Amino acid sequence: MENMRYLSITSSDSTNWLVGLLVWFLYSEEQPQSSKMALSLSLFTRLVLLCWFTTSLLLCNGFPAAFHPHHHHPHFAKHNYRDALTKSIIFFEGQRSGKLPPNQRMTWRRDSGLTDGAAMHVDLVGGYYDAGDNVKFGFPMAFTTTMLSWSVIEFGGLMKGELRNAREAIRWATDYLLKATVHPDTIYVQVGDANKDHACWERPEDMDTPRTVIKIDRNYPGSDVAGETAAALAAASLVFRRSDPTYSKLLVRRAIRVFQFADKYRGAYSNGLKKFVCPFYCSYSGYQDELLWGAAWLHKATRNPTYLNYIQVNGQILGAAEYDNTFGWDNKHVGARILLSKAFLVQKLQSLHEYKDHADNFICSLIPGASFSSAQYTPGGLLFKMSDSNMQYVTSTSFLLLTYAKYLTSAHRVVNCGGTTVTAKRLRTIAKRQVDYILGDNPLKMSYMVGYGPRYPQRIHHRGSSLPSVGAHPARIQCSSGFSIMKSQSPNPNVLVGAIVGGPDQHDRFPDERPDYEQSEPSTYMNAPLVGALAYLAHSFGQL
Repeated sequence: MENMRYLSITSSDSTNWLVGLLVWFLYSEEQPQSSKMALSLSLFTRLVLLCWFTTSLLLCNGFPAAFHPHHHHPHFAKHNYRDALTKSIIFFEGQRSGKLPPNQRMTWRRDSGLTDGAAMHVDLVGGYYDAGDNVKFGFPMAFTTTMLSWSVIEFGGLMKGELRNAREAIRWATDYLLKATVHPDTIYVQVGDANKDHACWERPEDMDTPRTVIKIDRNYPGSDVAGETAAALAAASLVFRRSDPTYSKLLVRRAIRVFQFADKYRGAYSNGLKKFVCPFYCSYSGYQDELLWGAAWLHKATRNPTYLNYIQVNGQILGAAEYDNTFGWDNKHVGARILLSKAFLVQKLQSLHEYKDHADNFICSLIPGASFSSAQYTPGGLLFKMSDSNMQYVTSTSFLLLTYAKYLTSAHRVVNCGGTTVTAKRLRTIAKRQVDYILGDNPLKMSYMVGYGPRYPQRIHHRGSSLPSVGAHPARIQCSSGFSIMKSQSPNPNVLVGAIVGGPDQHDRFPDERPDYEQSEPSTYMNAPLVGALAYLAHSFGQL
């Protein structure tokens, strides 16, 4: 199917075609008598026809690629992707823990968690609350950091003014992860007692629940959270390589050390810490995927052949060829496949050729009607994986589709799904459809991004957003007194701008009820992959 790409006329082809047409029209009287149409037309008529053909071609083909590098979409968008991009990044300011900076834009938030880590005599101030509660879970925070960084690595060059904001969002996380990994062979993976926190409905500024510190070490290993932390630090090192080389080197050195710990002391962190981390962020997929994922990011960040050798030797053992097509905070198999496929497609590392096949299997699982297709969609067209926080899979899949499309385009390759040829353009179309659904193209005509569009969720499952802000209500709101507001039908007083909520059910229904955490709770790992997807779409439609 390689010849398929020659069916479209490129800008250089257009020039050659027009020159040929011009020569034929102007000099056709030198052609044989059998060309009666050419003989019968006057020079003036030919020139008129030439203009008509030229205009038609330009209208059909657009301007040369130099002016429109992304001409696979018409330059008309129903949605303001740039506005959505801005808001998707602002959201992270609403999730900040610690001492807030002077340029904080989510102004209803205030300082919180200023003594985090004191119980263990370590500074763990900062980082992000993962969702609508006041616990800092290291596993999803690290994944959020990796995906924000990957968004910038692939599409940061398109972000214009938002690039600085995206870097700040990443640095707020990496500054914390550096604190959490300050001691060798130890990672502080959680701050807060989740069960006691969930028994309260209070603002982060008022927290009086135990700020219990949970760690992994040689005795209680956690290769999953350690591998993800190594991936996050390595990916972020690429983000800051030019803008802050010193910081970048610090990140990559720490990533190397953390990965060594993850690989040497193997085990799932929820085995030893089950009572603290389950059922909230249990490691259901095991730790093998994070070891492969961490090695892939370290290979990308360091170009050290040690990591390439690790991937080649351990890839199959770590489940590289598994057909699990879920990508999220727990399962990294698909992400590793896509990332490593770039090394083959773009960097021409032949030893990683099988990852193109693995990545193709994931793509084929998403294509309705194709061989190996397994994805489910709602009647309104939304990818549906599960009822609890389904949007995390929509945003992560959309990002992977756009990223893989970028790699395929660079390598002039396609995906073959058992006789069905899937092009990069098709992948972009699918991803755009999912993002558009999130932004309001759905049966309810509701945006699932808070603060975007005329209609969006008003009662999200989020303590800080639902309770009066410190500015509006300076007095402390005690642990249980907030539940009356949580259970009420009143809209949240504080708009958590840019937050993506769990989303509708498999029938496109969304009740917009605050107690419904499965559908109404936002999370950092739902937003992180969307940042890259929105940057791409905003640029594609000339909004950036």
